[in-house]
Amino acid sequence: MTTRLYTHPIYLEHLTPPGHPERPDRLRAIARALEHESFEALDRKEPPMADPSAVLLAHPEEYLERIRKAMPEEGMVRIDADTSASSKTWEAALTAVGAATAAVDDVFTGKADNVFVAARPPGHHAEKLTAMGFCLFNNAAIAARHAQKKFDAEKVAIVDWDVHHGNGTQDIFWDDPTVLYCSTHQMPLYPGTGAKDETGAGNIVNAPLSPHTGSDNFREAFRSRVLPAIDRFGPDLIIVSAGFDAHHRDPLAEIDLYEDDFDWATGELMDRAGRFCSNRLVSLLEGGYDLQGLAMSTAVHVTRLMRG
Repeated sequence: MTTRLYTHPIYLEHLTPPGHPERPDRLRAIARALEHESFEALDRKEPPMADPSAVLLAHPEEYLERIRKAMPEEGMVRIDADTSASSKTWEAALTAVGAATAAVDDVFTGKADNVFVAARPPGHHAEKLTAMGFCLFNNAAIAARHAQKKFDAEKVAIVDWDVHHGNGTQDIFWDDPTVLYCSTHQMPLYPGTGAKDETGAGNIVNAPLSPHTGSDNFREAFRSRVLPAIDRFGPDLIIVSAGFDAHHRDPLAEIDLYEDDFDWATGELMDRAGRFCSNRLVSLLEGGYDLQGLAMSTAVHVTRLMRG
C-alpha cells in the first residue's frame, strides 16, 4: 500500500484560547508519533490551500462570506461558545479543505492507495449554515462532493467514529442517497444528535453508544450496523472522520476504547475499500484531546493504512 500523509505548519497557527482542548499541541503529538522509523515509507506532503470556492461544495456562499468576515486581523474571536478563530485561522481552514480535496485526487489518480490528513480545525460539526464544535468548514463533506464532481463518484461512504456525533455531516447529506453517513458516538453527549431513528433518506446510519461502553460494544455496533450498511451501499470511495476521542484516556467523553479498537476498525474499512473501491480510502483527523491517547491511536491507524 502507498499511504500519503498531508499536514502543514499553518495548522499550528490556528490558535484557540488557553485551556481549549482543540489546540496546536494535538498535531505536535501526532508529528512526534509519526517520526518513528516504522513510518519511513510514509509519503509525506504539504497540501495546497484550497480556493474558497471549494467550500461551496458543501456550504452556501452566504455562510462562506459570514465566516470570512468573522476572521480577525489580529488576536482572537469567538465564532460560537466553543469555536474560535485567530489571524491565521482562515488560511489554516482553507488548507485543511485543500488537504481533503487533494487526498481525494490522490486516491482517484493512483498517486496513493489511501491518505491520512492531519489537519485542524476539524470539520464534522460544521453544518451547512452553522460553525460549531471547533469546526468551521466540513472537510469530509467537501471531500465527498469533490469526488462526485471531479471524478463522477456515484456513491461515497463517510464513516465517523469520533466520540461526538457528526451533526454537520448528517445535516449536509440528510436527504442525499448518494452519500452514506455512518456514525458511532457516545449518547447522550454533545451535540445531542445521532439517535438511531435519525435516518435521513435511508442513508444515515447512527449507532449510539452508552457512556462507559468498551471495545465489545463498539465492535458490535460496527459489525451489526456500520459494516452491513457499507456492504449494501457499495461505495466508490470511503472517507473516515477519524476522531480518536473515544480513547479511554480522553477527557471529553466516556467511551473506553484502546488503540487495538482503532486498528481493528481501520482494517474492516480497508477490507471494504479493497472490495468496493480499488482501495480508495481517505482519513481525516477530527477529535482526540488526550495527547498520549491521540498519538498512540493515530500511530496504529496509520500503521494499518500502510500495512494494507
